[in-house]
Amino acid sequence: MARIGRIPFWKWIPSRAWRIVTTTGAADEIPEHLPSHGAVIVGSVKRPKWLAFDCPCGTGHRIMLTLDPAHFPHWVVRSGKKLSVSPSVDSRTAGRRCHFYITNGKIKWVENRNGGLYGRRR
Repeated sequence: MARIGRIPFWKWIPSRAWRIVTTTGAADEIPEHLPSHGAVIVGSVKRPKWLAFDCPCGTGHRIMLTLDPAHFPHWVVRSGKKLSVSPSVDSRTAGRRCHFYITNGKIKWVENRNGGLYGRRR
C-alpha cells in the first residue's frame, strides 16, 4: 500500500471534474484512499498499464481498467486537465451494475431498460 504522501496535497482539493492525480509503478502502490474524482495511472506515462479509481456510484468499490492494447477489452485514456475514457465502463460486482462514460471529466450514466440509470445513487 502506498503512502498518501505520493499524491500532491493540492490534488486533494475537491474537484467537480475527474482527473489523473498521480502515476504509480505497480498496482499494489495505489493509495487506499483517493481524492474525490481522482484516478491513478499504473505504469509509466509512455506505457500505462491500468487506470484505477473509486466508482462514482459512491458504494466504495474500486475499478481497475486495463490500458494495454494487447488485452481485450482495453480502454483508452485521454487526459489533459480533465479525464476521458473510452469505451464505456461497465462494472458488475456483487449483484450491482454500474455503467457509465467518463468524458471531459464528467460522468454520464447509461440508462437501463426501465428508464433508470445503472449504478447512479439517488
